[in-house]
Amino acid sequence: MIKVLIVDDSKLIRMILTEIINASQDMTVVGEAEDPFQARDLIKLLNPDVLTLDIEMPKMDGITFLKNLMRLRPMPVVMLSTLTADGAPITLEALSIGAVDFLEKPKVDVQDSLSRYADILRDKIRAAANVNLSQILRARKRDSATPPVIPSQNLEFRKNHLIAIGASTGGTEAIKDVVINLPANFCPIVVTQHIPPVFSKTYAERLDKVCQMSVHEAQHGQIIEPGNIYIAPGDKHLTVLKRGSKLFCQLDDSEPVNRHKPAVDVLFDSVAAYMGKYSTGVILTGMGADGAKGLLNLKASGAYTITQDESSSVVYGMPRAAKELGAGMQELPLNKIANRLAELATRVV
Repeated sequence: MIKVLIVDDSKLIRMILTEIINASQDMTVVGEAEDPFQARDLIKLLNPDVLTLDIEMPKMDGITFLKNLMRLRPMPVVMLSTLTADGAPITLEALSIGAVDFLEKPKVDVQDSLSRYADILRDKIRAAANVNLSQILRARKRDSATPPVIPSQNLEFRKNHLIAIGASTGGTEAIKDVVINLPANFCPIVVTQHIPPVFSKTYAERLDKVCQMSVHEAQHGQIIEPGNIYIAPGDKHLTVLKRGSKLFCQLDDSEPVNRHKPAVDVLFDSVAAYMGKYSTGVILTGMGADGAKGLLNLKASGAYTITQDESSSVVYGMPRAAKELGAGMQELPLNKIANRLAELATRVV
């Protein structure tokens, strides 16, 4: 039984979350707090497995409380966020501090929406209860150090090579940990990360500030060029299209795949179709199995395929699913993936 503590200043939100959580047989709400000071006392008293945390609260905001929590009493936290452009930077900051995941606040006036919301919330709590918390803490410690960028001097990167990366829970930070190490003239990279639409642009902008490569939220018809990273928008599938010798981003507004849009399988399948042996596929941390079949297709097409190992994954679901299918050719810890990509981009395997 997963013990959940709800921290939110809205009595209505606490009531809705409690009803959703207690309706599941594998989790229960052990306490509610309307501000971080109450939460601090209840954490000591109740020892919960997972915390749901509002960002905007009286007395102390959620970000300040999260920083204190990760320093003094680390535990899995799911942030409750406002899914707006204004809410995106602070929510992504929460993930960088150590929150496992985030979810919008429930819409109390839309019954169908509330039903879907309940399923998503329970899934996120289950994933949070099983995260590799030590990996989150190790990753945050690395953030305080300047990452060693792979030197590009005397390296000739392959011009006709494309790297495709897929991730979900824990992926916003894992992707950063990989691409921040790559030099400005590196092979182009296309990325599908499960993320809401209003967050994908902010995420690309945040990555662009810390990476040597240029990072974009992918645009339909955008040419794919070396030195650039293209992030799937949060409400569209990202695929690639080859015309002659040039590659282009294509955005697809079709139905979700594996309950996701964007879906990693959709991206990987398109890369397999157009690039084959001239590509590398990577699956990083994430809940579920999205990307496993696509990575298998990439492998079959001649691509080199990599999965993140369990010890460095926040959630080992997606890499595990790919491994069980035999889709990965190599399993690596997160801190070894950038160097392996550089090796693959400079020589034929």
